[in-house]
Amino acid sequence: MNATAAATTPAALTDAEIAQLQDRLDAVPAPLQPMDVMALDGYLCGVLLQPRPVPEALWMPRVTDLEARPLPAGFDAKALQALVRRRHAEIDRAIAVRDWFDPWVLPLEDETSPSETVLPWVAGFAAAMDAFPALMALDRAELVEPLAVLYAHFDPEDLEDADALLEVIETLEPPPDLAEAVQDLVRSVMLIADVTRPRAPAGGPRRRAPRARPAPGPRSRNGRRARVRHAGSARRCGRTARAAPSSRR
Repeated sequence: MNATAAATTPAALTDAEIAQLQDRLDAVPAPLQPMDVMALDGYLCGVLLQPRPVPEALWMPRVTDLEARPLPAGFDAKALQALVRRRHAEIDRAIAVRDWFDPWVLPLEDETSPSETVLPWVAGFAAAMDAFPALMALDRAELVEPLAVLYAHFDPEDLEDADALLEVIETLEPPPDLAEAVQDLVRSVMLIADVTRPRAPAGGPRRRAPRARPAPGPRSRNGRRARVRHAGSARRCGRTARAAPSSRR
């Protein structure tokens, strides 16, 4: 990496800073319902994958309350929001250059399955889809498969009017371990970005959005890579799970 690129690469939050961010989210007073850091990470990905940029004034309030209710007078959110902006910038850069990033997925109890472990992250992503529906309104068949990989972590009964997703979800095997589940999150983000944030060809103007490139997953029940069996679209996925990611217990 050259000096210019290094200077423009957002600094990743350290483990201590992530813990500090969680503490600051926990300090948001009731009745507000802030996200936890795992849900926040999925939410930021959902915001950044929208086909048009979402202004900070619209997405930031939902970090500290799922219903975007204002913070009480006197609550100092500057440090909290500064940490959130840094993570937003880090993910934004990773998506723009199609670079790997480490999702904020924290191991839970030993007996928790990989799917259950990544569910808070996916719930945050789903919260962004509910708040900003432009992505789900796109009529692009290439979106169904990566969205299905993400929403497969929900109970199918919690998915509303999502026939196109459910058809693909039924063909998928659960991830065998947490590492594979996390890789599937990043793969899905990048496949969605190929549609909603296509990269401009080097040395030329932006052209028609490329088709989503093949990925090493997801896995079908027969061991082959899952394929959408007939034409579908994000629009036909309809309403999906209404997530309520929160650090409140």
